[in-house]
Parts: sequence; C-alpha cells; structure tokens
Amino acid sequence: MIGLNDIKNARNRIVGHIISTPLVCSPTLSDICGVAVGLKLEHYQTTGSFKLRGATNAILELTEAERAHGVVAASTGNHGRALSHAVRAVGSRATICMSRLVPENKVSEVRRLGADVRIIGNSQDDAQKEVERLVAENGFVMLPPFDHPAIVAGQGTIGLEIVEAMPDVNTVLVPLSGGGLAAGVAAAVKSMRSHAKVIGLTMERGAAMKASLDAGEPVLVEEFPSLADSLGGGIGLDNKVTFPMCRALLDDVVLLSESEIAAGIRHAYVREREILEGAGAVGIAALIANKISGLRGPVALVLSGRNIDMAVHRRVVNATGNPPA
Repeated sequence: MIGLNDIKNARNRIVGHIISTPLVCSPTLSDICGVAVGLKLEHYQTTGSFKLRGATNAILELTEAERAHGVVAASTGNHGRALSHAVRAVGSRATICMSRLVPENKVSEVRRLGADVRIIGNSQDDAQKEVERLVAENGFVMLPPFDHPAIVAGQGTIGLEIVEAMPDVNTVLVPLSGGGLAAGVAAAVKSMRSHAKVIGLTMERGAAMKASLDAGEPVLVEEFPSLADSLGGGIGLDNKVTFPMCRALLDDVVLLSESEIAAGIRHAYVREREILEGAGAVGIAALIANKISGLRGPVALVLSGRNIDMAVHRRVVNATGNPPA
C-alpha cells in the first residue's frame, strides 16, 4: 500500500516538473447536482493528461545507470506520451509498446517526442508481452502505466491538491482503468479526510478493474473500441499494487455507456468550455446521467486528459443521438 508519506515525497520530487493544476467551481454541474462541484483540471498538464505526474516521479527515482539503459512501457497513449516527455528531460530514452486500438493522434505524439514506438497486437496485454521481451533481451527498465509504486505515488499528488483546495470534500470522482490514478488519489484523500468517498468511473465495455474487483482477483477481459480509449486494457494477472489498493480504498465503481461518455464530452465543451477525451469526461458523464447514488457534496472530479482526436471530438460535439463510430 502506498501511503501519505510516499505521496508527499513524490510531490517534493516532481515539483517544478509538473503543473499544480487548479480546482475550479463548475456552476453548471453544481446546479444540476444541487451540491458544490469542483473540476480538477489535470488535462492542463504539459502532455495533456495526469500521467505526467507518475511518469516523472518514476523517472526521477531511477539511478543514472538505470536511465542509461533506457525505459520501456506498454501504453494506451497518455502514459507513453508522459514517459517520452519525462525521459527527454533527463537525457534517457523510451520505447513505448501500444496496441492497434490506440488512436493515431496519440501514437504520433509519442513518436514526436522521440520515443521508439512498437505497435503490437489488439490489446494492452499483447503490448505488455512485447515489453517483457524487450526487458529480457535488451535490459530496458520497465515502467508500467499503473502497477508501480512510484507511478501510484505520483498520481496520488492529485489527491493532496484536491484536499488542500477543497478541505471539506465529501466525494471524489476518478477515472478508473488500471487503477494507478484511482489508487493514488484514494490513498491521499482518505489519509487526510477518512470519511470522504472515492468512486471509480469507467466504461461498460472491457472494464478490467471492475471485472477483477467483482471476481476477487485480477482477470482477463476482452478489449473493445471506446470513446474512453484511455480506460482500456487489462490490469495484469500478477497485479501487485493497484488491485489491492483499489479493493481496499474505492467506495464504488460506476460503469458508463458510450452514449453517456459522449454526453460528458459534449457537456464539457458546450457548458464548461473544456476539450476532454472520453476518459477525462467520465466524471461529468456520471453526474449529468445521475449515476452516483447518495451523492454528498462538495464533490471534486478529476478531468484526467484532453488528448482526443479532434475530428472525433467534432463528431461527438455535433451529434444529437448515439455517439459516432
């Protein structure tokens, strides 16, 4: 279990390398919900998502010798982008393995930052197998997107900032995929405000952490295309960190349909004036769909990323019915 001291140490390590993002009031969501709602603007990070915190913390924890070997990771896009940015700052190099489901706009950004990109298979599990091969053959240091203490501690710094900005927070809504963000935020929030609820939000199709929590152990799931593509991928059958933390710390997990996620993206743009990818909009989607039972305010929700293909964003925003394919 990652604790409050680990997260505070991570904040001291990454200060100056990341943005301490604002937590701003949303009058529209506050009116809809009848309680105060604040938006944690993590999509304002340099690489467009919260992933920069964990990636930077993990890179700065490496020895000079480890950095010299280079790092490798599987990614659905945002971790790869963050890791590629972080290694450039310390003179290291990254190899990022992604499946064919990762949108091209995310792949191209990872390449632009100078990483060696490998497109492997149709799932994050397939990409992870390539990571393990490269570690064995080339001696790269593996920095996974979520199941790593330094990654979780880095993401947990968001929780510190939430409680500091909203000391009376009662509910925190967090996108949930492999659990690095949810576990880190929950660890920080519950250490400082023990009775606050932390709720994970994910898509209906291919929700690996939800399926694993229901089964009582990590399980494999089939991956499907989704507007919330960043929430796809498995959690790893040998998950050591995020599964037990999410099981212990999350108060609930809420599933969202593709049409609900699309509505969240549209609301973010039309009412909040924010451009969000599907994963970043699940908190808004859950609130406007009234999916959180017994909601207690004040509420903080993490807008986790903005790295959506803008052609897709235009289609979603302009749609009036079901989300575009």
